[in-house]
Amino acid sequence: MKVLLINPNTTASMTRKAAKAAARVARPDTEIIATNSNSGPASIEGFYDVAVCVPGLLEEAARHKDVDAIIIACFDDTGLDAMRCLFDVPVIGIGEAGYHAAAMVSHRFSVVTTLSRSVAGLRDNLGRYGLDARCASVRATDIPVLKLEENDPASLADIRAEIRAAIDEDNAEAVVLGCAGMADLMEQMSQEFGIPVIDGISCAVGMAEALVAAGLSTSKVGAYARPDASRVRHL
Repeated sequence: MKVLLINPNTTASMTRKAAKAAARVARPDTEIIATNSNSGPASIEGFYDVAVCVPGLLEEAARHKDVDAIIIACFDDTGLDAMRCLFDVPVIGIGEAGYHAAAMVSHRFSVVTTLSRSVAGLRDNLGRYGLDARCASVRATDIPVLKLEENDPASLADIRAEIRAAIDEDNAEAVVLGCAGMADLMEQMSQEFGIPVIDGISCAVGMAEALVAAGLSTSKVGAYARPDASRVRHL
């Protein structure tokens, strides 16, 4: 099975971190093909970045035809609906995967993310997925996304503080890590806090494998019908 793991931003170090997290949980017969956009923002931190990175995401994804599933390695689920229009294979966003996993292992969960301006978009997605009632809080650490690449002790302390607050103040029974740059913290934080601390990349890999094994593909009736690419210049 071939799974395309695509990072919509242009930072290769984040792509490598995401690939490592995916490989850690993938089945032995699953090949993870990790790549990132060649144009667009270096990190995705709010509505503007989400919008401007989509063309580069679609262009890079179109280069990979022979895959069985696609994972969008951005917690905003950037370009998810557009990708589902372009591809027949299952396309999974790590935000959606993390939320659904949290809803399966807890009654109420919280999200700990990066910048405050990202919270609105994540809240919008929770509403679209029908999981807003299950989410106790979306907490921002106000750590810039690329700062996570530095493994800075102060940043880790801020993440820990928000996880603790989600448990103590919001009664969260699980926490979803709200950025692909936090993927390497799942096991450590789960052990430290004694609750499921969830990385969406790990969940998305298992979900992709399950959908492919079940023989499921993206519906092409209605919302995800194939687009007429001839109508769009340079697509």
